[in-house]
Amino acid sequence: MSDPLQIAARISDSGALENLSAPLQTVLVLSSLALLPALLVCITPFTRIIIVLSFVRRAVTSQDIPPNMVLTGLSLFMTMFVMRPTLTEIDSKALTPYLDKKIKGGEAIETGGAILKKFMLRQTRKQDLALFIHMAGMKNVQKPSDTPFEVLVPAFVISELKTAFIMGFCIFMPFLLVDLVVSSLLNAMGMMMMPPVTISAPFKVLLFVLADGWHLAARALSLSFG
Repeated sequence: MSDPLQIAARISDSGALENLSAPLQTVLVLSSLALLPALLVCITPFTRIIIVLSFVRRAVTSQDIPPNMVLTGLSLFMTMFVMRPTLTEIDSKALTPYLDKKIKGGEAIETGGAILKKFMLRQTRKQDLALFIHMAGMKNVQKPSDTPFEVLVPAFVISELKTAFIMGFCIFMPFLLVDLVVSSLLNAMGMMMMPPVTISAPFKVLLFVLADGWHLAARALSLSFG
């Protein structure tokens, strides 16, 4: 199976899109925009960031505070922050030369795709990549950079999910200790009918604020992509 980037590059170089009528070009552009959310989730750090921030909210037991819109917005801008070096490299080596008519569209797509692939490979575990290469029956992949996107993307996503859940587990542990201490104290005082969560929630929030939790979470997430 051909790499989608190679197919897009060949179509761009052939000028097939330019020969289409304006309505068809509009339909293709709108269809591409519909894929943007999937691309945001599957080829950027957005998945790891939003899951870890959701774990933070659950660990603090703050229900819907901060709201989903705030977490999504923060995740989006943190994704842009983490991707900044990669996006800058794509702009300087692919987008700007293409706009200046120094390279063709196909070459720009291949160059930008190779830069993005390099970022994704850095975050993908070898065993996850090997799993999808094996299931795809590809025996001609000599090095990671030869991996086609249709194999790399699912490997990247499950690697991101595993990393996010590991970070979430580490986040939960201190707050679990608070629950255990509060539960033990309530049992010792004979207040067994009192829900421990009701008492421990303010202490969790206090612990999170004193530890500057959002600062630590943002720092850990940013450094995890190093």
